[in-house]
Amino acid sequence: MASDAYQSPRGTRDLFPEELIRVRYLEETARKLARAFHYHEIRTPLFEETRLFTRSLGETSDVVDKEMFTVPPRAEGGAPYSFRPEGTASAARAYVQGGCPTSAPFQKWFYLGPMFRYERPQKGRERQFTQFGVEVFGAQNPVLDAEVVDFALRFFENLGFGPELEVRVNTMGDPNDRVRWKAQLQDFFSDSLAGRCSDCQERFDRNPFRLLDCKVEKCQNLNEGVPSLRGQLAEESTAHHEEFLATLEALGHKPQDDPSIVRGLDYYTRTVFEIHYPPLGARSALCGGGRYDGLVEEVGGASTPAVGFAIGFTATEIAMAEVGLPKPETLEPFQQELQTQVYCVAVGEEDRKPIAKLASDLRAAGVMGVDLDYRNKSVKAQLKEAAKSGALAVALLGPDERAAGYVCLRNMKTREENKIPESDFLPELLNLLKE
Repeated sequence: MASDAYQSPRGTRDLFPEELIRVRYLEETARKLARAFHYHEIRTPLFEETRLFTRSLGETSDVVDKEMFTVPPRAEGGAPYSFRPEGTASAARAYVQGGCPTSAPFQKWFYLGPMFRYERPQKGRERQFTQFGVEVFGAQNPVLDAEVVDFALRFFENLGFGPELEVRVNTMGDPNDRVRWKAQLQDFFSDSLAGRCSDCQERFDRNPFRLLDCKVEKCQNLNEGVPSLRGQLAEESTAHHEEFLATLEALGHKPQDDPSIVRGLDYYTRTVFEIHYPPLGARSALCGGGRYDGLVEEVGGASTPAVGFAIGFTATEIAMAEVGLPKPETLEPFQQELQTQVYCVAVGEEDRKPIAKLASDLRAAGVMGVDLDYRNKSVKAQLKEAAKSGALAVALLGPDERAAGYVCLRNMKTREENKIPESDFLPELLNLLKE
């Protein structure tokens, strides 16, 4: 490779057809589940005004503070734009801008697409990554929270993850609950602040909740005995959480109460949860989500309850590989789509346009995977290419075949060859492909 050859941007990767098989498998699994749960797809722009994320995610969140790809305004007085680091804020903005609060306040949406974060690239973390998420607007019922968790669990079950899957849950309470809790946390953390990491020290004034999920071991040890939010919860928040837990159990799940789950974004209220797979060890977290009843109002709409989750495909692919998923037979339908079904062979130069016409007619009739030679190879080389491609059938056309009005059809499995009249060729070919 030349020294000045272009490279993909750091933290990104090219996905070639064979590698896309796994991604398409994840996408199809997500889409099938969305249909079962009656969620409808939404597609939002890849970039938004920066202030949408600053306001919805919180200026103190790591995403806003350190990880956004932002384009400065090109004209004086213009607004900066940022490539979306997550999908929920865009969905909330679309919900408001689309007039949903008045025309159809209850919405069940899902999205699939690229997100962008300026992170230090490492295993499981990329600067451009695919995310699958669901967002439900317009209902505060804890049964809906349980449905969203059930959806997330079923996604991983359908991928082949075993009964070791865990759902870990917590409640962030309502804003007034957290005001009281924040004061208690700052009082508790103040004594040990000097011995904590720089991130914790920076977050102490702006967002002390983030000290609870610090991954530095010495900070985790210093969190022992931290005041619990549960003692600050209002009656409504407590009742919501208890009903959420009871519904999860009614759905056949065994939620694990985990007060350390606080999630990294400022918009969460009440329910927060994570799906874990303990056989993965330290990297057991597969996805997270929760309720964000104040987000729609934060982005300019009326007060609207909402709940959802997000799943990153990169981390999911890594987790699947570590536990031997997916099973080879699961990917066979996607691999077959890469396989040539019919290879069209021209005997001589004068047969190349007629064979191209035959290929076009077969494609128009709905035959998939039709290919032919574009490099002027000999008949022998074309047949060798057909075998190499894994074609199930060869359609061969030469002067004799054209003069007699038939096409030579070769079964590549049995090597049986028959001369088929042009009018009967399509049904004969379709029968062969079904075998």
